[in-house]
Amino acid sequence: MSKHRHDSESFKDKNVNPASVQDQTEAPESRQAPESQAAADSQANATVQPAASQVQATGNAGPADSAEKPAGSSTQPSLANELEAFRKENADLKSEVEELNAKYLRKLAEEVNFRKRMLREKEDGQKYALSSILADLIPVLDDFDRGMKAAAAAHSFEILNEGMVLVQRQLSQMLENKYALKRFDSIGSPFDPARHEALFAEPADVEEAIVSEEYLPGYMHHDRVVRSAKVRVKVPSGVKKAATQDAAPSTEPGTSPEAGQRAENGAGQN
Repeated sequence: MSKHRHDSESFKDKNVNPASVQDQTEAPESRQAPESQAAADSQANATVQPAASQVQATGNAGPADSAEKPAGSSTQPSLANELEAFRKENADLKSEVEELNAKYLRKLAEEVNFRKRMLREKEDGQKYALSSILADLIPVLDDFDRGMKAAAAAHSFEILNEGMVLVQRQLSQMLENKYALKRFDSIGSPFDPARHEALFAEPADVEEAIVSEEYLPGYMHHDRVVRSAKVRVKVPSGVKKAATQDAAPSTEPGTSPEAGQRAENGAGQN
């Protein structure tokens, strides 16, 4: 009480209105209240502003998402188109592989059939290789039959001989003209070991070995000797004596001439 009184007195001394003082004392409180209200409002605004920004971001993201959705929907058809293209390519490749496999199997079957056909033709060729020459020999057999019947009916050697000569001429011409089998002469020709086979050899006054007699004729097919001629050969005297000594080195005096002759004939055959 004394304090209030003192204050009132001091107010009075200073000519200060107590109401104004009271207003001044109350003013800080009133100012403090708006400041606290402003802080509360600013805090509320700070709380509301992120929410608003979030809402705004959400609102802004809405069109973006709506813009991205068509892009995703556009990628899905492109993937579907690529998948369809891959499926079509796979189907084409499968059909191509099947076609190539079918061609391979056909070629393989053709090759197997070709080998079988060639083997069969080879066997038939070996089996019927002589059919042509046998067909050509049948007319010769017919000529033999006719000649023998004619000779038997006539009881004539001349007719038989004439028929044999005709058949021999016909057969020789057929073999030479159609099969190139030709007979070659040897008498008087130089001795050729590739064409002649010496059965006997005799000394003679000759410079080289000469065929003096032919026992069997020789034949050639084209340029190849089919059969060599069986012949007797005349050889120079010195060659004959050397051949005789080589053939009978152990001959003693008093040996019979027949043994020497056999030795000479053996030397001629060698």
